[in-house]
Amino acid sequence: MLRATTTVLLWTCVVQLTAVGNTWGPRVLKGWPSCRTAREAAAAAAVTTTRLAMPEPVVEKAALPPKRIYRNNGYLMVSCNGGLNQMRAAICDMVVIARYLNVTLIVPELDKTSFWNDPSEFQDIFDIENFITSLRDEVRILRELPPRIKRRVELGKFHSMPPISWSDISYYHKQILPLIQKYKVLHLNRTDARLANNGLPLEIQRLRCRVNYGALRFTPQIEELGKRVIRILRQNGPFLVLHLRYEMDMLAFSGCTQGCTPKEAEELTRMRYAYPWWKEKVINSFVKRKDGLCPLTPEEIALVLRALDIDQNMQIYIAAGEIYGGKSRMASLTSAFPNVVRKETLLEPSDLMFFQNHSSQMAALDYLVSLESDIFVPTYDGNMAKVVEGHRRYMGFKKTILLDRKLIVELLDQYTSGSLRWDEFSSLIKAVHANRMGSATTRTVIPDRPKEEDYFYANPQECLRDPNLLQTL
Repeated sequence: MLRATTTVLLWTCVVQLTAVGNTWGPRVLKGWPSCRTAREAAAAAAVTTTRLAMPEPVVEKAALPPKRIYRNNGYLMVSCNGGLNQMRAAICDMVVIARYLNVTLIVPELDKTSFWNDPSEFQDIFDIENFITSLRDEVRILRELPPRIKRRVELGKFHSMPPISWSDISYYHKQILPLIQKYKVLHLNRTDARLANNGLPLEIQRLRCRVNYGALRFTPQIEELGKRVIRILRQNGPFLVLHLRYEMDMLAFSGCTQGCTPKEAEELTRMRYAYPWWKEKVINSFVKRKDGLCPLTPEEIALVLRALDIDQNMQIYIAAGEIYGGKSRMASLTSAFPNVVRKETLLEPSDLMFFQNHSSQMAALDYLVSLESDIFVPTYDGNMAKVVEGHRRYMGFKKTILLDRKLIVELLDQYTSGSLRWDEFSSLIKAVHANRMGSATTRTVIPDRPKEEDYFYANPQECLRDPNLLQTL
């Protein structure tokens, strides 16, 4: 019985070794006779020879930066707030904070409760794989918490807080790092403007730029659609992107009702009171406009573009949501510049079907087109205007007309009242904006008043090439 059992076991081993002999078996097995005929063996050998003679093409993968090895102090979760570009800047800041606290960053959660109610996740807007891998030499980023840590969070064993606005990196080392070490998981529930504009080490400023201009790439679907819009525009010549902030929510939030009917002004006021997180309720539209704090109306921007001698045949791409007042409110602009277009007029409805009710994804398309435009003109200095301005500086100081709204309003009122002739109005508008075209400049620093400083993402001067060298490149 023992011999029989041993014999069966040995033959079983031989059969198994024969089955895997071509790959793993010892060389002696490869010399054993096969059950194939000589003709079959010759054919197989010929195929093998052919394959060896014609090697398969090698697809080279992009080299990944080496992982940075560091002792992990804990996990940082962040919930971004605001629109696309407010969140974009915040994500850059959070990466920097995670890097310099030596913690693991969890892919940021995007705002779904703001006015736009956009349900998009991070991976619906940004290329998440590029975000994680391109920064692996700086910080460890995970899609979600490890299971053991996740269970701690589900049991409430973590700390949540909003950090202080405009803080330097020492605040995070002294105040935030001890909390992470204590709780292991820290959740920052507000992320807008939480890192200072100025007074930070050069490597921090450059890492902010690296995240913004390299790691935060849009998804392939958004990138491809953006390129298609740009190709369509380029086929018809140069184009200007007008970031026309004249949507209903912007007017309600700002309290600016210039040119609106009493009924429209009342509607905008009701909307402002309906949203409790819009803190300012009683607003004097006349005073605010005089101070240059209102977005320019379609009628006003039409006059300004004409005064700047923008070619009337140039394509004007409207980067914005639905304009309040519709076609009637746009009549002055379309009359002065007949080639006014939008993504909705350049693309088929089927192209935008998956982007409907996803305002951040629609804004991403406008962002891509804005970057590539021959001229970019924002009518209000919101987050998109600032971030696009900075990105265009980074791309080589592309022409961006930064409107002086306070002076423009004053000149417009003089012109419309008849106290200023058209040629005088045009000359003054040109003179005012001669040095406001997105060229190289130094950020304004105002100690103890960070909100009034020039925004880092509008002018990331630490990351820009020498403008004097651009002409020779």
